[in-house]
Amino acid sequence: MNEAKLPTMKEAAAPPLAQAPDQEQPVNPTLPAPRLRAQGKWSRFLQKYNLLPTLLFFVIWELFSRLNASIELFNPRFLPAPSVLVQEAWRLAESGVLLESIAASTVRILIGFVIGCVAAVGIGVLMSKFRLVELWFSPILNLVGPIPALALLPLFIIWFGIGEFPKILLIAWTTFIPVLVYTVDGFKSVPSTLIRSALSLGASERQVFMRVMLPSAIPNFLVGAQVSLGLSFSALIVSEMMGADSGLGYIIVDARNYFKITNMFVAIILIGLEYSLFAYALRLVERRVMAWRKGGLRDAVEK
Repeated sequence: MNEAKLPTMKEAAAPPLAQAPDQEQPVNPTLPAPRLRAQGKWSRFLQKYNLLPTLLFFVIWELFSRLNASIELFNPRFLPAPSVLVQEAWRLAESGVLLESIAASTVRILIGFVIGCVAAVGIGVLMSKFRLVELWFSPILNLVGPIPALALLPLFIIWFGIGEFPKILLIAWTTFIPVLVYTVDGFKSVPSTLIRSALSLGASERQVFMRVMLPSAIPNFLVGAQVSLGLSFSALIVSEMMGADSGLGYIIVDARNYFKITNMFVAIILIGLEYSLFAYALRLVERRVMAWRKGGLRDAVEK
């Protein structure tokens, strides 16, 4: 009688043979459909750029404007719906007025903002290095710093005429004051132990400034730039509303003169959008330059 051959321990522990290629593979039911993948990408995009509050704001505005057009709580022309504003913006873009105004305002704010920041950093370095410079500059800055841009613009127009120079100068001056204050505070906040340590290791004065003082003052400078950005846009619109023939501020003045409410709203929304883009660019710069900095409640609490 033939006995059945028992498998050895090695054969019993061996894994089963791989499935034949001609057999049908099971379908993974957890794979998302293309529509679900698209919805997931759109959701991640909204969360990344925090666009949901803005979209919700415009949706509520649209619904309220349509409701007001039906029951007429007040004159519907005073608050047009965002869909109407999009149509008006498209009409202005086709005429070329909108693109020309956006380009003019962008160039002015860029040039004025950069000039103001560069001048503020230069004066801030001198004030932090030479006590005599700070002694002479501080009282003057305290005297003229609180003067609003609206009060200075007529003087700039009288002194320099109607043109691009007084507008850019007003923007640069409005940018200069906050950036200078924050930059000087940043240089003064550098720990003296770091400077002494660098000097004891043989660093030159230039190396101390470039590798110790400047990196320590960058966070304050970026805060000052963010604060002055809103003031710079205010100075831009004020300068374009007085003595200009182009720009978003000019569109607002022209709409006021001819009672074009939709044009006024289009310019106002574009000002807000342009400011948001500039602020987002500053945040990107801060995130890249200050990637080493961690702090705050969100970094302290573990999730």
